[in-house]
Amino acid sequence: MQTDNIINLDLFLERCKKFNLKITPQRIFIYKVVSHSHQHPDTTEVYEMVKKEFPTISFDTVHRTLLTLSEIKLINIVEGSEGSKRFDPDITNHHHLHCEKCGKIIDFVHEEYDRLDVPNRLTREFKVTRKRVVINGICKVCQKKNKK
Repeated sequence: MQTDNIINLDLFLERCKKFNLKITPQRIFIYKVVSHSHQHPDTTEVYEMVKKEFPTISFDTVHRTLLTLSEIKLINIVEGSEGSKRFDPDITNHHHLHCEKCGKIIDFVHEEYDRLDVPNRLTREFKVTRKRVVINGICKVCQKKNKK
């Protein structure tokens, strides 16, 4: 899993060129915002950060850019609480814990989950490209709040 806050600008440039995307300061900055986040931000959170640097950028531009970065596999989309899209800079294989109270998403690696078999009836329907396990529960912080 990615544990450092260093963005892979070479990978960014390579993917943009491969998919004929313009390399703009806004696009780079949006990628940096997500890459430096440990919180799996949603579009609004990314927009608020980007707007500080590029005051005239629209919410729609940020949202479309995030979807594009996901399509070219620079970031992943993670379904957050209540179905909101959240964005994950860690493109390595890993799984998530979702807190049902605060919405926090925690990354974890578990090789046994990576090896889960997909039922044959499903693999006949579509090609599996990735497996991700999501476990819902209540994080330690929220558990402590509930005890008070």
